[in-house]
Amino acid sequence: MVVGARAPFDSGRDAAVRVKGDVVMGIDVDGADGADGVDGVDALQTDGLLDSLTGRGEAAGDGGLPALQPEQMLDRAVKLTAQPRPYQREAVRRWLDAEGRGVVVLPTGAGKTVVAMMAMEAVGARTLVVVPTIELLQQWRVGLIEKLGLPAESVGVIGGGSYEPRPVTVITYQSAASPARPLLDVGLLVFDEVHHLPAASYRRIPRKVGAPYILGLSATTERMDGRERDLDALVGPEVYRKLPAELASEGHIAEYDEKRLFVELLPGERARYEGLVADYRWYLAGRRGHSAPGAAAFQDLIRRSAVDPAARQALQAHHGARLIALNAHAKIGLVGELLHKHEADKVIIFSEYNAIVDRISRRLLLPSITYKTHARERRAVLERFRSGQYSKLVTGRVLNEGVDVPDANVAIVVSGSAATREYIQRLGRVLRPKSSRAMLYELITRHTGESRTAARRRPSK
Repeated sequence: MVVGARAPFDSGRDAAVRVKGDVVMGIDVDGADGADGVDGVDALQTDGLLDSLTGRGEAAGDGGLPALQPEQMLDRAVKLTAQPRPYQREAVRRWLDAEGRGVVVLPTGAGKTVVAMMAMEAVGARTLVVVPTIELLQQWRVGLIEKLGLPAESVGVIGGGSYEPRPVTVITYQSAASPARPLLDVGLLVFDEVHHLPAASYRRIPRKVGAPYILGLSATTERMDGRERDLDALVGPEVYRKLPAELASEGHIAEYDEKRLFVELLPGERARYEGLVADYRWYLAGRRGHSAPGAAAFQDLIRRSAVDPAARQALQAHHGARLIALNAHAKIGLVGELLHKHEADKVIIFSEYNAIVDRISRRLLLPSITYKTHARERRAVLERFRSGQYSKLVTGRVLNEGVDVPDANVAIVVSGSAATREYIQRLGRVLRPKSSRAMLYELITRHTGESRTAARRRPSK
């Protein structure tokens, strides 16, 4: 038996890692409960790192948790400085019961990052956090330093021009998937917005890293291509899920109301819409018996549009009709009415298309953020919204995820996709705890396909 380097614990006692071959067998803690030799995870129990999470008296290792190699362990204990909520404790408990593999689904604003930090506290492993955007690199880094008490020099970032591997590292999906990036000595692998992972270019990351502990986080794992089923093999099963309505009823996030408001197309818009829909349906009628049924017919149309001019014209007709429905002229006037009603509130307006973002911004004189907005300007706009200098903001899909958006209490969805994930992300922007009720409006063009789209994106209760 080889005794590894001694590491300080929060209690002030010294600890020595006991190693046999390449496997950690335990941790000796001087003076722990009057004993010189304490089983490794029991030592963590005496410091309260696991006791508050598992509620079990036996060592977590006895429940089948993976053993860490010496090089996968942090050289110091970490402890969450914030008080976790009951559902966050339960989420980590379920993850540990699943042998440290699995997905936790919580609404935007419900503290998914805290769940990841609790997992780090529980296993004490060198950690790699994978995030979808460059903005999240620094957001996660700051959070880890502030909420886990980690020294700044122990938390690094990889991506966006930076390459600073540390015991705890935050990395973008793109950098993690790069064959040129060696990712070694990681004990815990955390995927923020884990619904990105099944993409063809990212799905090899878990095998590349080879971490014994894997945690996936998301507001909803649903994907339009159905590949969320692959998460079970890539990360592990879904171990815990809470819907916004559940957490609101328990007082953990803001209570909220949802309201659908309908508008009519102008006569000219209606004529163009009906004409385009007729062109699209005429093509489908001619292909009856030759195309796949149901939703697969649209995928068949997309494939055929590359070689068939008639299919390409039908696809353009479908897209044009959708543009008319989602960007109906009457919606801008209704947005103005809602802003007048909520003059004293902080409001975020979401649109599927950047063209309508620009129109609303110009007509109603509102600050806007789209994918074209320069990073420096985006940060300035968000900071002014956070400080209260701005109380209204209009944006496209760019703020759905991956950006720390200041809290608002009213959201207006001018248009959106059928994805449940997008709906939950936008709702989450107004759900941080507050004394007043939050409100989400959906603007829907009557007698168009948008009604079906809006119905599909609502999560099941």
